[in-house]
Amino acid sequence: MHPRFLSAFGALPDSLKAAFHPVLDDAQFQAVLTPEQVASLMQQTQLDADKLALALLPLAAACAVAPVSRFNVGAVARGVSGHWYFGANMEFFGVALQQTVHAEQSAIAHAWLRGERRLEAVTVNYTPCGHCRQFMNELNSGTDLRISLPGRRVSTLADYLPDAFGPRDLNIETLLLDQVDHGYQAQGDALAQAAIAAANESHAPYSGAHSGIALRTASGALVTGRYAENAAFNPSLPPLQAAVSCSICRAKPVKTSRRRRWPRWKTPRWRSLPRPKRRWPRWAAISRRASRCAKTEARHAFQHLRYLLFTKAVHRREIS
Repeated sequence: MHPRFLSAFGALPDSLKAAFHPVLDDAQFQAVLTPEQVASLMQQTQLDADKLALALLPLAAACAVAPVSRFNVGAVARGVSGHWYFGANMEFFGVALQQTVHAEQSAIAHAWLRGERRLEAVTVNYTPCGHCRQFMNELNSGTDLRISLPGRRVSTLADYLPDAFGPRDLNIETLLLDQVDHGYQAQGDALAQAAIAAANESHAPYSGAHSGIALRTASGALVTGRYAENAAFNPSLPPLQAAVSCSICRAKPVKTSRRRRWPRWKTPRWRSLPRPKRRWPRWAAISRRASRCAKTEARHAFQHLRYLLFTKAVHRREIS
């Protein structure tokens, strides 16, 4: 079992623990449940599909990476094929918050990249925000998509997004999760061909900027992502975020190379690097700026006074 699931797994009911333990112990588990696994879990726990999905939300939320908000959100996207896909919010420290991937986006992108062609329901542990509601409206399921939340009755997207504006209002015929092929010819090495194949299936009916990405992990595996455009533009999901999100959900994060630092004590003094510039807090910067302004004003006042005294002395000499 992956360590990130330990805490959430310990809080599950005993019946669900016993039924789900073999699934989590499987080294091939990649945050996806097959129809056979879902049927087996429902039989062993005596839970229907909606209640089982709600019970699995803590495990989906365990996939979250939230260094900024420290608020984990989990989602389960249920496809018409019978497969269930986990998703969670992904935040990237040190970059703009606009790069964040919401849990619903993560689960839907996970299903899309796995080849799912239509969703019947999305289960999430917190109310979807407006960003996610608009993103889900791009799906070929439309406003008939079922939304399940803890402690609430199952509703449709139409209940959460009344008077919706979406691709159908713009006469867009190809919707998100529809099968498409833009006709780009694969060429180059395996990595380039994987990126082109991802771009071939991207969803960009508004800009026509079909794009895809392929990443090679430290283990040598290929991870791809596709562009998912949205009628409202801002909720669009870039291919890099889709690829990284799905890789993290599959417990195979993309590792970046790290520069090796030479020990400080081995660096001679004449080769030591310059010390980094000190970052002053905002209040200190303001006080320093105010101090500089005060000094400038004092210097200008002194120069003006010296000018006045000099002109007065000259005037006296001319009179005498």
